[in-house]
Amino acid sequence: MKIICIGRNYAEHAKELNNPLPKEPVFFLKPDTCLIQKNQPFFYPDFSNEIHFETEIVVRINKIGKHIQRKFAHTYYSEIGIGIDFTARDLQQKCKEKGLPWEIAKAFDNAAPISKFVDISKFDNIQNINFHLDINGKTVQNGNTADMIFKVDEIIEYVSKFITLKIGDLIFTGTPAGVGPVKIGDKLEAFIEDDFLLKVDIR
Repeated sequence: MKIICIGRNYAEHAKELNNPLPKEPVFFLKPDTCLIQKNQPFFYPDFSNEIHFETEIVVRINKIGKHIQRKFAHTYYSEIGIGIDFTARDLQQKCKEKGLPWEIAKAFDNAAPISKFVDISKFDNIQNINFHLDINGKTVQNGNTADMIFKVDEIIEYVSKFITLKIGDLIFTGTPAGVGPVKIGDKLEAFIEDDFLLKVDIR
């Protein structure tokens, strides 16, 4: 199982980090050791002083595929969840300045809390789903999948040109504007529409 993360997929988020809008999907990988499941806590690592949250809709792949045509992409998933792409922003900035890869800032242990999954039949349109993140009871991120630069089926088509998708692979589809730091003691709660699906306590 692998975690495929799409970067800069919401225009306002790209702007808030002063990144140009991509002409093709930008993706990177996280290992399975990033996963936190069943609402387990996140322990703040000692190698960073600036861990940021990035809330994302997550698609779970349900069959093997390579070179998937966009018109068939919808048959490769049937469930979505919500996750957080934790980012060591201070380490990421140092990597960017040196032109180095970012894995040290994105792929560290426990950097991908994820909720349970829900069937997409619950929604009228996967590209019109509201989601949000609350920290300590205050909403800090609001998004709608309609605002994705690259839609889910486009992402699957593009990524599968380069990487074979397998059953259980997770695609983090990008984060809207409003990312920011977490601190020890924070309580994060993530929602799809009005359904509370993910809790992460920062310790």
